[in-house]
Amino acid sequence: MSFEIVPIGDCAITITFGNKIDENIHQQINQFLHLLRSKKFVGIHEYVPAYTSVSIFYDPLLLSYSQLKEKVYSIYQTALEIPMIESIVYRIPVYYGGETGPDLCFIAEHNHISEREVINLHANKEYLVHMIGFVPGFPYLGGLNDKIAAPRLETPRAKIAAGSVGIGGNQTGIYPAEVPSGWRIIGVTPLSLFDIEKAKPSLLSAGNYVLFYPVEYQEFLFIKEQIAAKKYQVLTYVKGEVIT
Repeated sequence: MSFEIVPIGDCAITITFGNKIDENIHQQINQFLHLLRSKKFVGIHEYVPAYTSVSIFYDPLLLSYSQLKEKVYSIYQTALEIPMIESIVYRIPVYYGGETGPDLCFIAEHNHISEREVINLHANKEYLVHMIGFVPGFPYLGGLNDKIAAPRLETPRAKIAAGSVGIGGNQTGIYPAEVPSGWRIIGVTPLSLFDIEKAKPSLLSAGNYVLFYPVEYQEFLFIKEQIAAKKYQVLTYVKGEVIT
C-alpha cells in the first residue's frame, strides 16, 4: 500500500493510501478516519474522504504542518494494528423498470441479456459506499457487475425523481433529490437518503454497504406510505452476519 502526505497550500493536506479504487484501501481509509474522529484534534476543521485519499483542512495557527504530519503518521500506524471496525449493510428496496426505470430495457439490450437478468445482477449483492458527494446524500457505490455496465446518456435528463437508482459506466448509485442526470435510470427506491432535519441527515455513509432488493409496485407504494406515516424502519445488518 502506498501512503503519502502532500500539502495543499498552507491549510490543507491530502493523504493518499493507494493509486486504485480498491475495497481494502477504502477500509483502511475508513479505519483511519474512525481513529482521527476519536482524537478530536484542536485545529482540524474538516476531513474529506475520496476513493483513495483523505483531505484534511486545518488552522495553521493552531496546528502546524509538522505537528499534523506527525499525528497523521501515528494514527496510520495505529490503524494498521487494530481490528477493522464493523460495517453496516443497508437493505434498499427498489422497484425496477416501468416509468420509474426507463433505461432498464436499454441496459438489457446493450449487454445482450434480459431485463430480469439485469435486475438479478444489480440486486442482492453488497455494494461498498466509497464516499458521499455530488449532491448531499448521494452514495458512490463500488462493485457493479461488468455485465450490466452501460454508457451514460448522450444528453442528460433535466430532472429525475428523488430515489432514482441509476447506472453510469461501471458505477451505480441512488439520487437523493430531483437533479439533472446523465446516468441510466433502472428503478426507484421509496427511501429518503437525505433529511436535513435529522441529527444524521445522510442515511448512508462511507465505509458502509448497500444491498438492493427488488419489490413489486404495490410493495413500493406500501413502503412509501409507511415512510410518510413515520412507521418504516430501514432494514440493516452487520456485514458478515448470516441472514436467515
